[in-house]
Amino acid sequence: MQTVQDLPALRAAIRGWRSQGQTVGLVPTMGNLHAGHYSLLKLARARVDRVVASVFVNPTQFGPNEDFERYPRTLAQDQAGLAENGCDLLFAPEVATMYPFGAGQGASIRVPQVTETLEGAHRPGHFDGVATVVCKLFNMVQPDVAVFGQKDFQQLKVIERMVRDLALPVMVVGAPTQRADDGLALSSRNQYLSAEQRALAPQIHATLLQMRELVGKGHARHIVEEVAQSKLERAGFVPDYVAIRRAEDLAEPDASERTGLVALIAARLGTTRLIDNLQFD
Repeated sequence: MQTVQDLPALRAAIRGWRSQGQTVGLVPTMGNLHAGHYSLLKLARARVDRVVASVFVNPTQFGPNEDFERYPRTLAQDQAGLAENGCDLLFAPEVATMYPFGAGQGASIRVPQVTETLEGAHRPGHFDGVATVVCKLFNMVQPDVAVFGQKDFQQLKVIERMVRDLALPVMVVGAPTQRADDGLALSSRNQYLSAEQRALAPQIHATLLQMRELVGKGHARHIVEEVAQSKLERAGFVPDYVAIRRAEDLAEPDASERTGLVALIAARLGTTRLIDNLQFD
């Protein structure tokens, strides 16, 4: 596996593959990789000849009181894991490569509507940072396929809409959420949990399963949301939101809708913020 940090080296490698008629896939990450990330590589590998993974902790998607500084940076470990899991090239740029005019000082991408609820409401500007850095990576790598995990469901919808709106020639693929045996969605932030918190954390997934079951039995959406929020609060979580939305666009569904839905939860357990979701179909 080749590792590059600058744009000319990245483009030279990709130009060499293209000259041989090879297709290229991209797996964007912020590093501190785990089995969930490696499942994205596998999905990309099944669709293209060459796979590029990026590792970049993007400053513009973190708010002023979020964990940018303490976000784990484990590049050597990530390099080894990527090499073992079929990555052809690791792109690990510096901030100056991604933001030549400085973070927050350059052009920015804003995707309306789908960014204005849930995560967007609780983390103002977050999705502007996500859309901007992903658009930059698409321009730099020019992949045929890009793979993103469905655990960050709203992020996936934002990227899908950006690609369609800007007519970017990239096929966006959503990869199923990878979970521990007890149901907890794999996340780099799980390592912040104490042993006691780690034992409680799977209740988020259990709550999502209960929400899907109750909606399937005909219970009203707002009642299901209230029951789920109360359950989490009693367990010691501090929810930011517990919501059932239309999966296509994250709009609030009509009372008669029972399919094409997704339940989404963001909740704090101690100082760690966890997110998860479950589609109903």
